[in-house]
Amino acid sequence: MPETIRAVVVDPSSPQGLGLKPVELAPASPDEITVRVTAISLNRGEVRRATSQGQPGDRPGWDFAGVVEARAANGSGPPVGTRVVGMLPSGAWAERIRAPSHSVAPLPEGVTDAQAATLPVAGLTALHALRQGGPLLGRKVLVDGASGGVGHLAVQLAAASGALVWGQVRQSQFRGTIADWCGERVVTGADLKAAQPHGPFHLILDSVGGPALAAALTMLAPGGTCVTFGVSESATSTIASGEFFRVGGVKLYGLILFHELRRVEPAADGLTLLAGLVAGRVLRPHVAVEAPWTEIGPVARQLLDRTFAGKAVLHLG
Repeated sequence: MPETIRAVVVDPSSPQGLGLKPVELAPASPDEITVRVTAISLNRGEVRRATSQGQPGDRPGWDFAGVVEARAANGSGPPVGTRVVGMLPSGAWAERIRAPSHSVAPLPEGVTDAQAATLPVAGLTALHALRQGGPLLGRKVLVDGASGGVGHLAVQLAAASGALVWGQVRQSQFRGTIADWCGERVVTGADLKAAQPHGPFHLILDSVGGPALAAALTMLAPGGTCVTFGVSESATSTIASGEFFRVGGVKLYGLILFHELRRVEPAADGLTLLAGLVAGRVLRPHVAVEAPWTEIGPVARQLLDRTFAGKAVLHLG
Protein backbone atom coordinates (compact mmCIF):
# COMPACT_ATOMS: atom_id res chain seq x y z
CA MET A 1 0.00 0.00 0.00
CA PRO A 2 1.30 3.49 -0.84
CA GLU A 3 2.37 5.50 2.20
CA THR A 4 0.55 8.78 2.85
CA ILE A 5 2.41 11.81 4.19
CA ARG A 6 1.68 15.53 4.54
CA ALA A 7 3.30 17.96 2.15
CA VAL A 8 3.08 21.59 1.07
CA VAL A 9 1.05 21.83 -2.13
CA VAL A 10 -0.30 24.59 -4.30
CA ASP A 11 -3.82 25.11 -2.96
CA PRO A 12 -5.80 28.15 -4.19
CA SER A 13 -8.10 27.92 -1.15
CA SER A 14 -5.21 28.38 1.34
CA PRO A 15 -3.43 31.61 2.36
CA GLN A 16 -1.04 32.69 -0.42
CA GLY A 17 -2.11 29.60 -2.34
CA LEU A 18 0.02 27.18 -0.29
CA GLY A 19 -1.31 24.61 2.18
CA LEU A 20 -0.62 21.24 3.78
CA LYS A 21 -2.32 18.25 2.17
CA PRO A 22 -1.96 14.45 2.30
CA VAL A 23 0.02 13.04 -0.63
CA GLU A 24 1.47 9.67 -1.54
CA LEU A 25 5.16 9.03 -0.91
CA ALA A 26 6.57 7.61 -4.13
CA PRO A 27 8.64 4.41 -4.00
CA ALA A 28 12.39 4.95 -3.71
CA SER A 29 14.65 4.56 -6.73
CA PRO A 30 17.83 2.51 -6.20
CA ASP A 31 19.95 5.62 -5.58
CA GLU A 32 17.46 7.40 -3.30
CA ILE A 33 17.60 7.64 0.47
CA THR A 34 14.54 8.25 2.63
CA VAL A 35 14.72 11.34 4.85
CA ARG A 36 12.46 12.43 7.69
CA VAL A 37 12.41 16.18 7.16
CA THR A 38 12.89 18.42 10.20
CA ALA A 39 13.30 21.86 8.60
CA ILE A 40 12.78 23.54 5.25
CA SER A 41 13.92 26.87 3.84
CA LEU A 42 12.03 29.17 1.50
CA ASN A 43 13.55 30.86 -1.55
CA ARG A 44 11.84 33.83 -3.15
CA GLY A 45 12.03 32.43 -6.67
CA GLU A 46 10.35 29.13 -5.86
CA VAL A 47 7.68 30.83 -3.74
CA ARG A 48 6.90 33.35 -6.47
CA ARG A 49 6.71 30.62 -9.08
CA ALA A 50 4.48 28.39 -6.94
CA THR A 51 2.08 31.18 -5.97
CA SER A 52 1.82 32.81 -9.40
CA GLN A 53 2.28 29.95 -11.87
CA GLY A 54 1.71 26.73 -9.91
CA GLN A 55 -1.18 24.42 -10.64
CA PRO A 56 -3.37 22.98 -7.86
CA GLY A 57 -1.63 19.98 -6.35
CA ASP A 58 1.88 20.99 -7.46
CA ARG A 59 4.51 20.33 -4.80
CA PRO A 60 7.12 23.07 -4.47
CA GLY A 61 10.23 22.93 -2.30
CA TRP A 62 13.98 22.77 -2.83
CA ASP A 63 15.76 22.98 0.54
CA PHE A 64 15.55 20.56 3.45
CA ALA A 65 17.33 19.29 6.53
CA GLY A 66 16.45 16.03 8.25
CA VAL A 67 17.47 12.55 9.36
CA VAL A 68 18.13 9.52 7.17
CA GLU A 69 15.50 6.82 7.76
CA ALA A 70 16.53 4.40 5.03
CA ARG A 71 19.68 4.10 2.98
CA ALA A 72 19.61 3.83 -0.80
CA ALA A 73 19.15 0.32 -2.17
CA ASN A 74 22.47 0.61 -4.01
CA GLY A 75 24.25 1.34 -0.71
CA SER A 76 25.09 4.95 -1.53
CA GLY A 77 24.60 7.93 0.75
CA PRO A 78 24.83 8.47 4.49
CA PRO A 79 23.76 5.67 6.86
CA VAL A 80 20.49 5.51 8.78
CA GLY A 81 20.30 8.03 11.61
CA THR A 82 22.60 10.59 10.00
CA ARG A 83 21.50 14.22 10.14
CA VAL A 84 21.65 15.59 6.59
CA VAL A 85 21.07 18.64 4.45
CA GLY A 86 19.96 18.39 0.86
CA MET A 87 17.90 19.64 -2.04
CA LEU A 88 15.40 18.44 -4.62
CA PRO A 89 14.16 19.95 -7.89
CA SER A 90 10.71 20.02 -6.25
CA GLY A 91 8.72 18.41 -3.47
CA ALA A 92 11.16 18.86 -0.58
CA TRP A 93 8.56 20.50 1.66
CA ALA A 94 7.12 17.28 3.08
CA GLU A 95 7.26 15.12 6.20
CA ARG A 96 9.28 12.42 4.47
CA ILE A 97 11.00 12.49 1.10
CA ARG A 98 13.09 10.37 -1.24
CA ALA A 99 16.30 12.11 -2.29
CA PRO A 100 19.16 11.02 -4.58
CA SER A 101 22.21 10.28 -2.47
CA HIS A 102 24.30 12.72 -4.52
CA SER A 103 22.04 15.59 -3.44
CA VAL A 104 22.52 15.24 0.35
CA ALA A 105 25.43 15.74 2.72
CA PRO A 106 25.92 14.77 6.37
CA LEU A 107 25.86 17.55 8.95
CA PRO A 108 28.75 18.13 11.35
CA GLU A 109 28.13 18.55 15.06
CA GLY A 110 27.12 22.06 16.00
CA VAL A 111 25.22 22.87 12.81
CA THR A 112 21.53 23.39 13.59
CA ASP A 113 18.67 22.25 11.40
CA ALA A 114 17.77 25.89 10.74
CA GLN A 115 21.30 26.79 9.66
CA ALA A 116 21.53 23.71 7.47
CA ALA A 117 18.22 24.37 5.72
CA THR A 118 19.47 27.76 4.49
CA LEU A 119 22.39 26.26 2.60
CA PRO A 120 21.22 24.29 -0.45
CA VAL A 121 19.93 26.75 -3.05
CA ALA A 122 21.18 30.02 -1.53
CA GLY A 123 24.55 28.72 -0.36
CA LEU A 124 25.30 26.69 -3.46
CA THR A 125 24.28 29.57 -5.73
CA ALA A 126 26.67 31.89 -3.88
CA LEU A 127 29.45 29.30 -4.00
CA HIS A 128 29.15 28.58 -7.73
CA ALA A 129 28.78 32.27 -8.59
CA LEU A 130 31.95 33.19 -6.72
CA ARG A 131 33.89 30.38 -8.39
CA GLN A 132 33.39 32.15 -11.72
CA GLY A 133 35.85 34.77 -10.45
CA GLY A 134 38.68 32.29 -9.89
CA PRO A 135 41.13 33.20 -7.09
CA LEU A 136 39.70 36.17 -5.18
CA LEU A 137 42.51 37.02 -2.76
CA GLY A 138 42.95 40.79 -2.76
CA ARG A 139 40.45 41.32 -5.57
CA LYS A 140 37.39 43.57 -5.55
CA VAL A 141 34.01 41.86 -5.48
CA LEU A 142 30.60 43.56 -5.60
CA VAL A 143 27.38 41.81 -4.56
CA ASP A 144 24.02 43.44 -5.22
CA GLY A 145 21.00 42.42 -3.15
CA ALA A 146 23.58 41.60 -0.48
CA SER A 147 21.15 41.32 2.43
CA GLY A 148 19.10 38.64 0.67
CA GLY A 149 19.29 34.88 1.02
CA VAL A 150 22.08 34.40 -1.54
CA GLY A 151 23.72 37.79 -1.04
CA HIS A 152 24.45 37.58 2.67
CA LEU A 153 26.14 34.20 2.17
CA ALA A 154 28.04 35.42 -0.89
CA VAL A 155 29.66 38.33 0.94
CA GLN A 156 30.81 35.97 3.69
CA LEU A 157 32.24 33.42 1.29
CA ALA A 158 33.97 36.14 -0.71
CA ALA A 159 35.49 37.64 2.44
CA ALA A 160 36.65 34.19 3.55
CA SER A 161 38.40 33.89 0.16
CA GLY A 162 40.36 37.07 0.85
CA ALA A 163 38.36 39.37 -1.42
CA LEU A 164 37.65 43.03 -0.77
CA VAL A 165 33.87 42.86 -0.71
CA TRP A 166 31.35 45.60 -1.39
CA GLY A 167 27.69 44.82 -0.73
CA GLN A 168 24.66 46.76 -1.94
CA VAL A 169 21.47 46.89 0.13
CA ARG A 170 18.36 48.79 -0.80
CA GLN A 171 17.18 49.57 2.72
CA SER A 172 19.48 51.12 5.31
CA GLN A 173 18.01 49.02 8.14
CA PHE A 174 19.51 45.92 6.51
CA ARG A 175 23.02 47.35 6.46
CA GLY A 176 23.94 45.54 9.67
CA THR A 177 23.30 42.11 8.14
CA ILE A 178 26.49 42.38 6.06
CA ALA A 179 28.57 44.94 7.98
CA ASP A 180 30.69 42.27 9.69
CA TRP A 181 32.13 41.24 6.33
CA CYS A 182 31.90 44.43 4.28
CA GLY A 183 32.74 46.94 7.03
CA GLU A 184 32.31 50.41 5.55
CA ARG A 185 32.07 48.94 2.05
CA VAL A 186 28.27 48.92 2.05
CA VAL A 187 26.41 50.74 -0.71
CA THR A 188 22.89 51.76 0.32
CA GLY A 189 20.10 52.56 -2.12
CA ALA A 190 18.40 51.18 -5.21
CA ASP A 191 20.97 52.47 -7.72
CA LEU A 192 23.95 50.14 -8.07
CA LYS A 193 25.79 52.97 -9.87
CA ALA A 194 26.57 54.31 -6.40
CA ALA A 195 29.26 51.61 -6.20
CA GLN A 196 31.09 52.91 -9.29
CA PRO A 197 33.61 55.12 -7.41
CA HIS A 198 34.85 51.99 -5.59
CA GLY A 199 35.45 49.98 -8.77
CA PRO A 200 36.34 48.63 -11.16
CA PHE A 201 35.51 45.18 -9.85
CA HIS A 202 37.03 41.83 -10.70
CA LEU A 203 33.72 40.05 -10.00
CA ILE A 204 30.13 41.28 -9.67
CA LEU A 205 27.26 39.08 -8.51
CA ASP A 206 23.83 40.22 -9.69
CA SER A 207 20.53 38.83 -8.46
CA VAL A 208 18.46 41.92 -9.28
CA GLY A 209 18.54 42.33 -13.06
CA GLY A 210 17.18 45.40 -14.82
CA PRO A 211 19.11 48.64 -14.18
CA ALA A 212 21.36 46.90 -11.64
CA LEU A 213 22.64 44.48 -14.27
CA ALA A 214 23.11 47.32 -16.73
CA ALA A 215 25.15 49.24 -14.16
CA ALA A 216 27.19 46.17 -13.21
CA LEU A 217 28.34 45.68 -16.80
CA THR A 218 29.92 49.15 -16.78
CA MET A 219 31.94 48.57 -13.59
CA LEU A 220 34.08 45.56 -14.48
CA ALA A 221 37.87 45.56 -14.50
CA PRO A 222 39.69 44.18 -17.56
CA GLY A 223 39.17 40.43 -17.58
CA GLY A 224 36.38 40.77 -15.01
CA THR A 225 33.16 38.78 -14.80
CA CYS A 226 29.56 39.61 -13.96
CA VAL A 227 27.51 36.60 -12.84
CA THR A 228 23.75 37.08 -13.07
CA PHE A 229 21.34 34.63 -11.47
CA GLY A 230 18.17 36.54 -10.63
CA VAL A 231 15.66 39.09 -11.91
CA SER A 232 14.04 40.31 -8.70
CA GLU A 233 13.73 43.85 -10.10
CA SER A 234 13.26 43.29 -13.81
CA ALA A 235 13.65 40.50 -16.34
CA THR A 236 14.90 42.91 -19.02
CA SER A 237 17.93 45.17 -19.08
CA THR A 238 19.25 47.73 -21.56
CA ILE A 239 23.03 47.61 -21.56
CA ALA A 240 25.69 50.00 -22.82
CA SER A 241 27.31 47.33 -24.99
CA GLY A 242 30.18 49.51 -26.18
CA GLU A 243 31.09 50.53 -22.66
CA PHE A 244 30.99 46.87 -21.68
CA PHE A 245 33.14 45.22 -24.35
CA ARG A 246 35.72 48.01 -24.72
CA VAL A 247 37.05 47.27 -21.25
CA GLY A 248 38.60 44.12 -22.66
CA GLY A 249 38.13 40.47 -21.78
CA VAL A 250 35.03 41.02 -19.65
CA LYS A 251 32.35 38.33 -19.38
CA LEU A 252 28.67 38.02 -18.50
CA TYR A 253 27.83 34.60 -17.09
CA GLY A 254 24.27 33.37 -16.61
CA LEU A 255 24.08 30.95 -13.70
CA ILE A 256 21.34 28.38 -13.22
CA LEU A 257 22.14 26.32 -10.14
CA PHE A 258 20.65 23.02 -11.31
CA HIS A 259 22.74 23.28 -14.49
CA GLU A 260 25.89 23.85 -12.41
CA LEU A 261 25.12 20.80 -10.29
CA ARG A 262 24.93 18.64 -13.41
CA ARG A 263 27.95 20.18 -15.12
CA VAL A 264 30.43 20.97 -12.32
CA GLU A 265 29.81 18.84 -9.24
CA PRO A 266 26.90 17.24 -7.35
CA ALA A 267 25.14 19.15 -4.60
CA ALA A 268 26.60 16.86 -1.94
CA ASP A 269 30.12 18.17 -2.56
CA GLY A 270 29.25 21.83 -2.14
CA LEU A 271 26.93 21.17 0.78
CA THR A 272 29.68 19.28 2.60
CA LEU A 273 31.96 22.31 2.17
CA LEU A 274 29.32 24.82 3.25
CA ALA A 275 28.21 22.81 6.30
CA GLY A 276 31.84 22.53 7.36
CA LEU A 277 32.24 26.31 7.12
CA VAL A 278 29.17 26.77 9.31
CA ALA A 279 30.55 24.30 11.85
CA GLY A 280 33.84 26.24 11.83
CA ARG A 281 31.98 29.54 12.27
CA VAL A 282 33.38 30.90 9.04
CA LEU A 283 29.89 31.08 7.55
CA ARG A 284 26.97 32.41 9.59
CA PRO A 285 23.58 32.04 7.90
CA HIS A 286 21.17 34.76 8.97
CA VAL A 287 17.87 33.10 9.85
CA ALA A 288 15.46 36.02 10.11
CA VAL A 289 12.21 34.05 10.46
CA GLU A 290 11.59 30.69 12.15
CA ALA A 291 8.10 29.25 12.38
CA PRO A 292 6.21 25.95 12.22
CA TRP A 293 5.56 24.77 8.70
CA THR A 294 1.85 25.23 9.25
CA GLU A 295 2.65 28.96 8.80
CA ILE A 296 3.81 28.44 5.21
CA GLY A 297 1.27 30.92 3.79
CA PRO A 298 1.99 33.94 6.02
CA VAL A 299 5.77 33.40 5.89
CA ALA A 300 5.66 33.13 2.11
CA ARG A 301 3.86 36.47 2.03
CA GLN A 302 6.51 38.08 4.22
CA LEU A 303 9.22 36.74 1.95
CA LEU A 304 7.58 38.09 -1.21
CA ASP A 305 7.00 41.46 0.48
CA ARG A 306 10.70 41.67 1.51
CA THR A 307 9.87 42.41 5.13
CA PHE A 308 13.10 40.79 6.38
CA ALA A 309 16.71 40.19 5.35
CA GLY A 310 18.30 36.76 5.23
CA LYS A 311 16.41 33.48 5.26
CA ALA A 312 13.09 32.04 6.44
CA VAL A 313 13.09 28.54 7.93
CA LEU A 314 10.06 26.43 8.83
CA HIS A 315 10.23 23.52 11.27
CA LEU A 316 8.25 20.31 10.96
CA GLY A 317 6.59 18.73 13.94
